[in-house]
Amino acid sequence: MARPMKNPPAYGVTSVDHALRLAVILQVEGPLTVSEAAERLGVARSTAHRLLSTLVYRDFAVQNADRSYRVGPVLELAAQTRSDVAELRAAALGPMRALVDVLDETANLSVRTGRTVRFIASVECSQALRVGKREGMVFPAHQVTGGLVMLAALGDDELSALYAPAPHGRAEERPDPAKLRAELRAVRRSGVALNLERSERGVVAVGRGVRGPRGDTVAAVAVSMPSVRHSPRRLKEVVAALTTASTAISAALEDGFRYAADEG
Repeated sequence: MARPMKNPPAYGVTSVDHALRLAVILQVEGPLTVSEAAERLGVARSTAHRLLSTLVYRDFAVQNADRSYRVGPVLELAAQTRSDVAELRAAALGPMRALVDVLDETANLSVRTGRTVRFIASVECSQALRVGKREGMVFPAHQVTGGLVMLAALGDDELSALYAPAPHGRAEERPDPAKLRAELRAVRRSGVALNLERSERGVVAVGRGVRGPRGDTVAAVAVSMPSVRHSPRRLKEVVAALTTASTAISAALEDGFRYAADEG
């Protein structure tokens, strides 16, 4: 069946079109320089630089050490199919709301692709002083609670490959390998990750993994709270509620998997 012809919209904005074209080029063809971007788009170097800088700001691109640009975490995360994310959200939102009802703290669900983590669902608590929604935000995996949980699910060889020296002179922030391994061993022993103002001053978070139908860790659910409401005595309550939520999300994913298999 032939695809219908696509016509450009009459109301199209040139700068938006240029930015989208650059994002596609980076994702499909790989790194490019400002000069190459300007040539491809037929614009001045200054215009190409502004467009690329905007893509970097929004995490669609990253600048390498050699000043070229490559695909950023948002487009890397796009490799995970929309259906997977939608399925995770559908399975998680009910248990996350129940989690917030119990603790009255904000809950987040995150997924990992490579060395980055994206928050795909958030449920805010009702308290005036609270941690806001993180949905849609992207962070280095080693800096956030859910990322630590998901990194802890990797084997030593997988972790070494993940944080191997980057090719093409990429300038990227990297964790200290020995320190990270020690932290991940602690996460494996306890089953939870505790983030004491690691990623944001004044914020404490506790996270636990979510297992998919095949038993692998596919996501992490976490509770974030102002540090003034955190205490070691409260940690037991938080971990118990997180365990209930992660178990419920995993069960919902299993039910969805069985239903799809039966339908197939």
